[in-house]
Amino acid sequence: MSRLLVIGCGGVASVAIRKCCQNSDVFTEIMIASRTKEKCDALKEKIESTTKTKIETAKVDADNAAEVAELIRAYKPDAVLNVALPYQDLTIMDACLEAGADYIDTANYEAEDTEDPTWRAIYEKRCKEKGFTAYFDYSWQWAYDEKFKEAGLTALLGTGFDPGVTSVFSAYALKHYFDEIHTIDILDCNGGDHGYPFATNFNPEINLREVSANGSYWEDGHWVETEPMEFKSVYDFPEVGKKDMYLLHHEEIESLAKNIPGVQRIRFFMTFGQSYLTHMKCLENVGMLSTAPVEFNGQEIVPIQFLKALLPDPASLGPRTVGKTNIGCIFTGVKDGKEKSIYIYNVCDHQECYKEVESQAISYTTGVPAMIGSMMVVTGQWKKPGVFNVEEFDPDPYMEALNKWGLPWKVCEDPELVKVWKANED
Repeated sequence: MSRLLVIGCGGVASVAIRKCCQNSDVFTEIMIASRTKEKCDALKEKIESTTKTKIETAKVDADNAAEVAELIRAYKPDAVLNVALPYQDLTIMDACLEAGADYIDTANYEAEDTEDPTWRAIYEKRCKEKGFTAYFDYSWQWAYDEKFKEAGLTALLGTGFDPGVTSVFSAYALKHYFDEIHTIDILDCNGGDHGYPFATNFNPEINLREVSANGSYWEDGHWVETEPMEFKSVYDFPEVGKKDMYLLHHEEIESLAKNIPGVQRIRFFMTFGQSYLTHMKCLENVGMLSTAPVEFNGQEIVPIQFLKALLPDPASLGPRTVGKTNIGCIFTGVKDGKEKSIYIYNVCDHQECYKEVESQAISYTTGVPAMIGSMMVVTGQWKKPGVFNVEEFDPDPYMEALNKWGLPWKVCEDPELVKVWKANED
């Protein structure tokens, strides 16, 4: 029996909340809190007759740590699940420390205003130290480790799919299939079609910033940085087919490099169609991806936020998206003195997701792990003081939960797999 405070009511949050309500034996009570309480009320009305979980709603400004802390003290949850925006990670972590609640999220901290002089100075210093220039990295949240230890609280970072499930796949592979993992290639394929000329499957601000930024990967103990979309490969994904994919920087590379001993190289690839890339490049060229405010008709607007208002809401894509996703990891390494390679992956059908929870598969594959990570913490299976990434805990109960709650996974040990992968690299 537990009480969970969920902050956020977008596409991912909706899936996480619905899955919590399917898991009423663990989540006996939840509160949905958002800046727009009407959205929370509408979701509650839609699902409360289908669950034994008691649902409450509240209005909260997740940018205001004091306001979030006040809500935590009033509701007294066992944990807080942050499925708001990555911009708000630190304020919600501050609130959890102030009010005494465990913290869970799906994505690491990003600054909303990347032109702010104070943030910029810290960012440039960390870029120099780390050797890559991503707007997002774990150092901001890892810095809270001692505070959470002193408070006796757990902070679980990145329990989405990637980061999240792919990191648990890595811990599972090391525990059950390898003595040493030498390389990890994380492959994120969305084979879905929503019918729009251009749309993003999750928050446009986050999505477009990630994709248009420099890529980077970890190799032999240091970062290698690439130009945006410089490294392209092709892969024939099971149940989806051949897709173009591109190397990006992604946050789980950083945590896996820290937590998987002896790994020699970690890379992240995501698939994109040519139409998406053409639209994005055009928008970038005219300044629409900028986070710096500009004056228009006497008021300031942030171009990428204005673009977000023009694009289809990712939460609205569910009814019209068809096809499947395939997300997983290819591992190479050594077991019992012999070279070994495996592929662990999940395939998710957009329309099946919509039938179950009125969501496309991108939100589903993030929302389900958000619920599972919360379950690991509130049941005590993954609970100890400090700030942790998911691969630092025993992967087995999480992997079992994936099969039970809608994201079944497969392990492919076909030795031809990596030969195909290397051919694609060439």
